[in-house]
Amino acid sequence: MRLLSTFREALAKTRDGLAGHWNALLGRQLVDEVFWTELEETLIAADFGVGYAEKVAAQLKVAAQQQNLRTGDAVLRVFRNDVADFLRHPGRAPETSAAKPHVVLVVGVNGSGKTTTIGKLAAVARARRQQALLIAADTYRAAAADQLEIWAKRAGAELVRSKEGADPAAVVFDGLAAAKSRGHDVVYIDTAGRLQTKHNLMEELKKIRRVIAREVDGAPHETLLVLDASTGQNAVSQARLFHEAANLTGIAVTKLDGTARGGIIVAIVDQLGVPVQYVGFGEQLDQLKPFDPAAYVDALFERTL
Repeated sequence: MRLLSTFREALAKTRDGLAGHWNALLGRQLVDEVFWTELEETLIAADFGVGYAEKVAAQLKVAAQQQNLRTGDAVLRVFRNDVADFLRHPGRAPETSAAKPHVVLVVGVNGSGKTTTIGKLAAVARARRQQALLIAADTYRAAAADQLEIWAKRAGAELVRSKEGADPAAVVFDGLAAAKSRGHDVVYIDTAGRLQTKHNLMEELKKIRRVIAREVDGAPHETLLVLDASTGQNAVSQARLFHEAANLTGIAVTKLDGTARGGIIVAIVDQLGVPVQYVGFGEQLDQLKPFDPAAYVDALFERTL
């Protein structure tokens, strides 16, 4: 119940923005071509994505014929269940690893909430009685390491950093050596969020991944992308680029409470096939939650379906 309440608060803007459209669709006593067009337009407006909107409308048409669904209410109830099923990605939970430390590579553009998310993840680790170490491998952005140090202190985690402009891969090497020698359970690696050129981004991440793989067996065990929900479809473009560069295993969506387009979660999963693992909102340590498809759908359509 507490998780559902969290999603209700985070998705309030999206839910309020959709309410009028959903109620109009629900009230239709005839499922015709106008209904399907309005359904697609509503999904696109909420950033479910054009591809997903077209695909799900086509699937629902088939379901309506097979199940004899004649009203908007009947169709949208099926839609709600289909969204929840779609988001129950089989790879949602990361694989457990016997390696110590468990290494999580965190990527994302500057301003997405990446450093904040790392701090929150470290707090979660501490609550599980795990020792976390943070590595400040974003050596290009001014004060990036300072910001991560603040979050490390809040979360009760250790930090490895270097001077501004240092080789990120070298900082990662030093950080992993420290984690192994000190017996840390989990390592979170903060990386630069530069997107000037696709080539530079990919090459830097590849170099970091090579160092990680050489120093810790099977690592990185997770590669987590942090995305700002308020950027809408730009988040999908970012996700695609980072997936090519870093082979993502999961996504954390931040600032979900600040957008009226919370359907972006569905668009991301549809376009990449990568599971959303966490949703974040606010600046407090406890404002990062595991993503729950059922709670997400219940909160999104709470007042209508």
